[in-house]
Amino acid sequence: MLATAMGYRLVRGFIRLLLWLFYRRVDVVGAERIPSSGPLIIAANHHNSLVDPMLIMATFPRRLTVLANAPLFRHPLVGPFLRAVGGLPVNRRKEAGDDPRKNEAMFATAIAHLRAGGAILIFPEGRTQPVPTLLPLRTGVARLLLGTEAAGGRHGVTLLPVGLVFRMPGTFRVASALIAVGAPVQVDDCVAAYAAEPEATVRRLTERLAWAIRAQIVEAEDQHTLELASALERAWREERGGAAAGAEASLAWRREVMRAARALAERAPERVAEFRRRLEAYRAHLSESGLSDAEVGRPYTPSVVVRWTVVNAAKLAITLPLALWGIASHALPYALTRVAVAAMRRTEEEEATDKMAAGLVLYPLCWALEAWLVRRVAGVEALVVFLLLLAPAGLIALAWRARLERVVRQARAFGRFVVDRRLHADLIAERRALVSEAVALARLAAERRA
Repeated sequence: MLATAMGYRLVRGFIRLLLWLFYRRVDVVGAERIPSSGPLIIAANHHNSLVDPMLIMATFPRRLTVLANAPLFRHPLVGPFLRAVGGLPVNRRKEAGDDPRKNEAMFATAIAHLRAGGAILIFPEGRTQPVPTLLPLRTGVARLLLGTEAAGGRHGVTLLPVGLVFRMPGTFRVASALIAVGAPVQVDDCVAAYAAEPEATVRRLTERLAWAIRAQIVEAEDQHTLELASALERAWREERGGAAAGAEASLAWRREVMRAARALAERAPERVAEFRRRLEAYRAHLSESGLSDAEVGRPYTPSVVVRWTVVNAAKLAITLPLALWGIASHALPYALTRVAVAAMRRTEEEEATDKMAAGLVLYPLCWALEAWLVRRVAGVEALVVFLLLLAPAGLIALAWRARLERVVRQARAFGRFVVDRRLHADLIAERRALVSEAVALARLAAERRA
């Protein structure tokens, strides 16, 4: 038990480092709903392979027992980590065949863990998939909860729905993730009815859980549509003059937009399709201009441009030596990781996981090779300097590259403004018309619902 607890802390620390390096930001909404003690089942949607449990393990304060597909425990990279955190293997139908006993031991262990006050993480869709929508849920969560409460008195298991929403999930240092923790699912009536109607109760609780998870995510037909909803939100908030929304308000806004879009797609498909085309065009025009929504209309006076140029040039110049060292020492593992991920050619939702897994092997190997070369060519003192600068130089290189990208984008925006003085006015007019049409569509959706 002590070894497992220590292994969990070590793995969670390592996971936090990986996520901090890979993701631009990770937000958590509703963290106050996580009970600090007592039996707990966390049920989440599953869109991004092994990254999904990593995100929840990294952000939840409690130690979690992860239920994962049995083949992952045989994976040479993933298996040791799952065993280190005390994960439990789940045999899906294709692995278990016609022998249900293969999962009986897992259920018994999981129930014992819950009755002892532990917390379990499970993904009830049963598999990962890239489309941002919820698949039909398997009944395992309901059976686990009701089985825990069926004998030996009430244990008060909390069933917590969690939604995971991603932006550009497979893109290094651009991707972001939002973890939405919902209110606990009501289970008392199901626990009371389970003995008399076991199968009907399992189905009812499973349907209730599906609604609870669906309420925490933004469902869309594909990831591109989800990105368009985010683009519309940014345009909306800039045009309406409101402050930047918090993660929870932003999630609710996008969820309502997608609800309205689905309702209108059946009743006014041509109008919705035209609005989508205009939104895509506006997004493309912004990208071509080098501007963001917040920068449209910002004055490019000589003093502003000169001050901005001097400040950013100075920061880039000061950090350039360490940035170049960081780029040089990380270029080989970075390139090899890209090659390895491309060679895997697996599904879209596994891209981020593949990058992390390949990097987990290739980066240490390349660092070891580089350290050996430095020691051989320049001696022990140079090796010590190399090792001391390895991590900070890498982080400075990431920050330097991000600043350089901002500088290039802003320079392009300034150049376009010099050539076309009406650029900002045209973009503002385009955004204003877009938001006006969004308001009209929202009213139409509300009328249809009424």
